[in-house]
Amino acid sequence: MSTWDKRFNTDEYVYGEAPNAFVKQQAHLFKRGMRVLAIAEGEGRNAVWLAEQGVNVDMWDYSQVGLDKANRLAERRGVTLHTRFVDLAEADWPIDTYDAIVCIYGHFPDNVKKSVLEGVKRALKPGGYFVTEVYSEAQLDYGTGGPKQKELLYAPADFSTLTDSFKTIHFFDGTVERYEGALHNGESAVLQYIGQKASTL
Repeated sequence: MSTWDKRFNTDEYVYGEAPNAFVKQQAHLFKRGMRVLAIAEGEGRNAVWLAEQGVNVDMWDYSQVGLDKANRLAERRGVTLHTRFVDLAEADWPIDTYDAIVCIYGHFPDNVKKSVLEGVKRALKPGGYFVTEVYSEAQLDYGTGGPKQKELLYAPADFSTLTDSFKTIHFFDGTVERYEGALHNGESAVLQYIGQKASTL
């Protein structure tokens, strides 16, 4: 059983059942009928909320336990997710497919981080939005959630791969209060980014 399968192998939703606060604040971006991809989505709390907004949600994760829990949460809430087991280190990203891509606390080694951001660039439709909140390197001083290895955390420069083809709508590097299940609790150092893929590249 993988590390993430072990973490999610409980009746409890370890990051809670409510969406991440930053995602919820962007409700105006998610229009009914949109096609949205949620990556590294764990137990599905954000994906289910997105589906409740009337969008069509594809959810990728590489914990089958997490995917199964996401489907159960969706069933309880009366919505449908299209879940898929995907290792983002080896993902085959579609081209110009999604109106928005959401990644909340998706933390990867540097080489995977770069390929994921390239994949996001590839998979978004022109005019589509990338919405992400991740722990910054400063989170090591807080200990309120997230990886303990600096390589898995983010610096502002990590988003430079997007700057040539995205308009920055929102960027924040600072602290927020997060209370999300048992594992995200308290003041946290985060990076938030919303970028819109250029209509013509």
